[in-house]
Amino acid sequence: MKLYIGNKNYSSWSMRAGVLLAAFKIPHEAVLLRLDMTPGSAFYETLARITPAARVPVLVEDDGFAVWDTLAIAEYLADRHPELAIWPRDARQRARARSVCAEMHAGFGRLRTVCPMNIEAALPEVGARLMAEDTGLRQDLARIDQLWSEALAASGGPFLFGSFSAADAFFAPVVMRVTRYGLPLSAAAAAYCQAIEAHPAVAAWVADALLERDFIPEDEPYRTART
Repeated sequence: MKLYIGNKNYSSWSMRAGVLLAAFKIPHEAVLLRLDMTPGSAFYETLARITPAARVPVLVEDDGFAVWDTLAIAEYLADRHPELAIWPRDARQRARARSVCAEMHAGFGRLRTVCPMNIEAALPEVGARLMAEDTGLRQDLARIDQLWSEALAASGGPFLFGSFSAADAFFAPVVMRVTRYGLPLSAAAAAYCQAIEAHPAVAAWVADALLERDFIPEDEPYRTART
């Protein structure tokens, strides 16, 4: 299989699928397409040959069968690999894990907007200003902290449902946002961030992101150059 992704430093959607595949050691080739939203760019031209959605990530089988959207990719991988606990084995916990993934997939719009993922950047001053000024961001962060804390209390941690699952892969980019912008968290949520960053699949993604050294102005609302 091939997984087409955008820049590891910026592409939060790519990170979800990439970390999930790596965490469960599912063989695949990652194909990085430099993010370029210009009409007719190589990014769009390549994706147009693969998926009508023209977005990353997209998982492509050897015969050209494509699966796009991170939720669909997670479900497809779970179907293909029932031996792997991509979702929790318990039915209710599996339903809860799917619920929190769907909430992440569709929600937290203010966090996404004002705190775009930027793994190699340290922006605590920006985070402090945003927390002081932006009610929507504070609401998103409060819900994320609540969601993490409740799941960790129920499972015993260190991951949301005890063992690393699709839910943790979905929230890995949120951890990148929270830590890079220095957003305040409860002790339980902060410990969860540490556990996510220490996971080998996440650590490998971060290491690759730091090696990219590619500054894309469209993804940099708070900087004019790498620092």
